[in-house]
Amino acid sequence: MSESEIHSDWGDWLPRAVSEAEPDGVDLWYLGCNGFVLKASDGTTVFVDPYLGTGDPPRTVRMIPVPFHPDDVGDCDAVFATHEHTDHVHGPSQAPILANTGAPLLAPDDSVAVAREEEAWTEGWDVEDDQLQTLAEGDTVEVGPFTVHVEGANDPDATHPVSYVFEHEAGTFFHGGDARPGEPFVEVGERYDIDLGVLAFGSTGMLPDRATGERKFTRWYSGENMLAEAATQVRMDRLLPTHWDMWKGMTANPHAVRDHVRSFEYPERVEVVEIGDRVSL
Repeated sequence: MSESEIHSDWGDWLPRAVSEAEPDGVDLWYLGCNGFVLKASDGTTVFVDPYLGTGDPPRTVRMIPVPFHPDDVGDCDAVFATHEHTDHVHGPSQAPILANTGAPLLAPDDSVAVAREEEAWTEGWDVEDDQLQTLAEGDTVEVGPFTVHVEGANDPDATHPVSYVFEHEAGTFFHGGDARPGEPFVEVGERYDIDLGVLAFGSTGMLPDRATGERKFTRWYSGENMLAEAATQVRMDRLLPTHWDMWKGMTANPHAVRDHVRSFEYPERVEVVEIGDRVSL
């Protein structure tokens, strides 16, 4: 793998916008797929699941722009990964950020194994081994003003998924990865007061099998009803659906979620954002 695999469709305007921003508390930019960058008022900047690849055509075909080149990221204090899939742990997308900023990758063991063994980040990029740091459920790490709690996740398609709770004096942000409703989300809802949460949302589809090429029924993310259930379990005030924009044959209409959650106590609001949009915590 090489950095030349990444080509930004938008030049460097998004990294510049993040770098020049001065949030009052915490602002977030949606990177498409399930990626986010969070910036606090003191300048601390963290990425979660940034993915800049185009997929694996014809099985997975990217449907949205590549919003930046990783070499254009000048400010990063940590990169978090929720699980080991390539659109969440991806050397060409993430290793240059680590190499250029000295930031660590913080991720569960199977994700770190992808970076260290399968993709050999320390050989292909100027990444030190101690930048690849393993997290597990129950861990808590401090990144500037963020206190980040590692929680469980019910994602039957991943080998070791986790979710993250980012606490800041401005509010609490939850990133559920690609997970679906389950006991781990119930536990998050009982332990924390979540102001803004993101959950993966999509349709089912007929996608080519990786081994045979034959099209088969595929479900990777929550549909409308499962998303409503997950948001209720987490007890989030604001729900931001993600991943609905990414893969050909698996896209969905995030506005449809509003009709499925309106009778529940949680979430109070559904916020729909597109790639590149900025929201405040």
